[in-house]
Amino acid sequence: MAPDSQPPPSGENPGPSRQRSIFISGLGGRKPRIPIDHERLESEAKRIMSAEGFAYVAGGAGTESTVRENRAAFERWRIVPRMLRDVSLRSSSVELFGRRLPSPVLLAPVGVLEMAHREADLAVARAAASLNVPMVFSSQGSCTMEACASVMGDAPRWFQLYWGRSNELAASFLRRAEACGCEAIVLTLDTSMLGWRPRDLDLGFLPFLRAQGIAQYTSDPVFLAALEEVQETEAPGPRPPLTPRTLLAALEMASYHPGSTLRNLRSGRARAAVRHFVATFSRPSLTWDDLSWLRDQTTLPLLLKGILHPDDAREAVGRGMDGLIVSNHGGRQVDGALGALDALPGVVQAVEGRVPVLFDSGIRSGADVFKALALGARAILLGRPWVYGLALRGEEGVAEVVENLTAELDLTMGLAGCRSVNEIVRETVQRVMPGAR
Repeated sequence: MAPDSQPPPSGENPGPSRQRSIFISGLGGRKPRIPIDHERLESEAKRIMSAEGFAYVAGGAGTESTVRENRAAFERWRIVPRMLRDVSLRSSSVELFGRRLPSPVLLAPVGVLEMAHREADLAVARAAASLNVPMVFSSQGSCTMEACASVMGDAPRWFQLYWGRSNELAASFLRRAEACGCEAIVLTLDTSMLGWRPRDLDLGFLPFLRAQGIAQYTSDPVFLAALEEVQETEAPGPRPPLTPRTLLAALEMASYHPGSTLRNLRSGRARAAVRHFVATFSRPSLTWDDLSWLRDQTTLPLLLKGILHPDDAREAVGRGMDGLIVSNHGGRQVDGALGALDALPGVVQAVEGRVPVLFDSGIRSGADVFKALALGARAILLGRPWVYGLALRGEEGVAEVVENLTAELDLTMGLAGCRSVNEIVRETVQRVMPGAR
């Protein structure tokens, strides 16, 4: 629990409890150390993050119209509160794949967290465990899944898979995820190649080329075994110009790779790891038929992330997938794409309740969570806001962002006349025309 919070009395709802703890602290002159307002949260994080780190987290594809459309989609749906219902006791708990969770909130997989905070994924894992909120480990983590699992006890965690060119590596990731207690696998579909991201391109910065965000790979036996062969061949494609910045990048690369920086420089192992990662990450050839192989590799629930079209939803269910995540990758992949919330009702209708549908992209408040649940999501994945909290105050910052979101959800439920998540149904929201008042 964040340090400004006080444990609520037994049976008390989290919204009023969170409010009261903040206001009481305010009597002593202590304001929240993590901004409540999202725009302030983002601007404060930008102030302390590196230009490259903030661009990587905040940026979207192309003109970033999809990022804006994700938010605009929420504005097209309005909550319709109902009065005179006894909402004195409320619960936002949900059940997912046999696990009862305190709220319908998961921490979305976000890569390269070392650009936000020195403790990176470990700080997030501790925060998630303290709140019993599932963390979805990223394939592009800055810390290994095993290290994160070691600080989480029996708290829930999932693993997100980028399925690259090596099936052997994908299978190894799955085995490791099972061994460290992950309870589900999230296959991200919409990043078989990187989208066109001007913020990163203008800075000429891709963290993976500096060996950042590839800890899952450099700790994997299958990946490491392949490095010997990689080191014996010349890297294809253009080479960077030899400048002081190039030398600095080589030093950074060697320092981020496991082991001695000097030894990594001398052996070229860090450079080989980056080359091998780049060569194996992208796999645009994946098709629906490949899912049968993945299904055979694990008994864990498999969820597909990146579904926006009802036909894809029906295909996924027909292929034996256990869940879907409606997402456009936070607007980071396709410029001009459909707002994720606009896609949610069609996907929910298509699956007809056969598998749970989760939602990701654009969530900024408890009211946003309410709207997504009303349109059929079983739970949501939160991304950028907790990354900004991480940048500001590490573990404490992540916890405070999540506590604020769940507190607002609780209050929104009560004020809308809902005592449980099951009562947040389609009739609790209404679509409005643009410009309507």
